[in-house]
Amino acid sequence: MSQTAIASHPLLKDTPIVRTRARRNILRPLLMLGGIAVVLVGSGYYWLTSGRIVSIDDSYVRAAKVSVATDVSGIVGNVAVHEGQKVAQGDVLFSLDSRQFQIALAGARANLAQSVLLVDAAKRDYQRMLRDTDAKQAMVESDQASFNRYANLVKGGGVTRAEYDDARFKLAGDTQLVESLKVQAQVQLARLAGDANIDPAKTPSVMEAEARVEEAQRQLDHTVVHAPFAGIVTQVESIQPGTYLAAATPAFGLVSTENVWVEGNPKETELTYVKVGDHVDVAVDTYPGRVWSGVVESIAPSSGSEFSVLPAQNSSGNWVKVVQRIPVRVKLEHHAGDPDLRSGMSVEADIDTGHVRHISDLIP
Repeated sequence: MSQTAIASHPLLKDTPIVRTRARRNILRPLLMLGGIAVVLVGSGYYWLTSGRIVSIDDSYVRAAKVSVATDVSGIVGNVAVHEGQKVAQGDVLFSLDSRQFQIALAGARANLAQSVLLVDAAKRDYQRMLRDTDAKQAMVESDQASFNRYANLVKGGGVTRAEYDDARFKLAGDTQLVESLKVQAQVQLARLAGDANIDPAKTPSVMEAEARVEEAQRQLDHTVVHAPFAGIVTQVESIQPGTYLAAATPAFGLVSTENVWVEGNPKETELTYVKVGDHVDVAVDTYPGRVWSGVVESIAPSSGSEFSVLPAQNSSGNWVKVVQRIPVRVKLEHHAGDPDLRSGMSVEADIDTGHVRHISDLIP
């Protein structure tokens, strides 16, 4: 007998079996609709709450690093550090043999002293020229008086014409000599910058000599290389005492232990609500379960491909759209006892944008 016949039979339609089957027929569509509703509500809730956090797994620890070098050439005299050693800012890293630089400094100082003496001598020589000019000027005045006297006597035959001419030529010669001495004095005064009492330190020759002393001292100072910041030295074995090191040639590397940050490369479509100052939770793969706090310090003004050696060229027409990556820099908070973060470590960064989705976002 079929279920329909059983349900319609007057003697069987009120039995427990019939009632159970009837309830199943009612509950089945309700459960199906309820499951769909739960899925829709759950999906809607997830969509509304999931737009706030931007997770970036393409992130790495970065640190300030520098190739340690000096701008003078010389023989390496001493290497004060070893591979992997931690150093503080200002610690000596290595030094060059300073003997040749000490000799150059001594020579520059001697040249400075000689320049000062030459200026003093020039000042004294200028005073001598003035005195010589005054003496010659007195002689010219005497010659002028003699010439005037001879001029009166020659008319009456008191002196010969030859004596008169000698007096005239002597006056002219001494007059020209005075003019020459005045010009020489002016030239000497010009060498003293127009000031007969000038301070030697203000003369060009002495200033040039002082500059040479400063340069020699600078080069001597640069034979000792100090750590520009606190960090860890690496690749120290590349130089040894006795190695010739040319100017600006990297000796080894220094990686900062303090200036450390995280660089993430999120997709451009994930940056809609990310802004500078957003809070970031950073998990480092090396230290499971530990989370660092930070903030978004900067967002790059261009995608990473813009700085590649061969940037993409789409002018040929063979174009395929690829989602670009925009570098984001995260500044980390450092606390005492935190494990060391080393440049290149893989991390996961979760940026809290503070943005909450609304149903209105679905309306175009």
